[in-house]
Amino acid sequence: MSRRSGVLEFAVLGLLHDAPMHGYELRKRLNVLLGSFRAFSYGTLYPCLKNLVAQGSLVEDNPDTAYVPATALNGKRSKIVYRLSSEGKERFEELLADSGPDAWEDEHFGVHFAFFGQTDRAVRMRVLEGRRSRLEERLERMRSSIARTRERFDDYTLELQRHGLESVEREVRWLNELIETERANRSGRGIVSPRGQETPQSSDGRGDEDGSSDPPRPPYDRPGHSA
Repeated sequence: MSRRSGVLEFAVLGLLHDAPMHGYELRKRLNVLLGSFRAFSYGTLYPCLKNLVAQGSLVEDNPDTAYVPATALNGKRSKIVYRLSSEGKERFEELLADSGPDAWEDEHFGVHFAFFGQTDRAVRMRVLEGRRSRLEERLERMRSSIARTRERFDDYTLELQRHGLESVEREVRWLNELIETERANRSGRGIVSPRGQETPQSSDGRGDEDGSSDPPRPPYDRPGHSA
């Protein structure tokens, strides 16, 4: 299984862990939850769903209903509703507990963070600290690269490199704040912001103080994606 398909599997199982839904609704939830998945098409999602059904992780409700193509008269087509099986719930728990190197990488970290509200505190800490360590290694390489190439590139190329460096530095600072918060806040009720205001979390870890379904966002463009 490719890394990207593994990320999609995790996200699908996590969303269906909340409630069953049909493919169109699931795709919309993926787009809202994970900015990095905005380009996903039905051609990407449905093979993943079929694989999960074949593996026994998902169950199709009304799978024998004949397909009804949309027309100007009915405007509808039959919808298969997907729900987690007991095997799917176990698989999601396994993925949720994974705190190894894959969980520190860009796409995997974004998905893990989106489901932190359902994750054990010790696992959250290992993922956050692992992600910070990975980015500190990246910072060292980027600084070394800028120092070596400073004389060979024009001002615009150097500015682009500095922009990327600053993006990673911002994420490291954000991770430091989260790690300190995890250490200080043992109640498990929510994330305390740098301003000292607790952010309530729903069961799936997304802040709901403003009624939004979006997950908490780090101070850069997309979760788990640094320049």
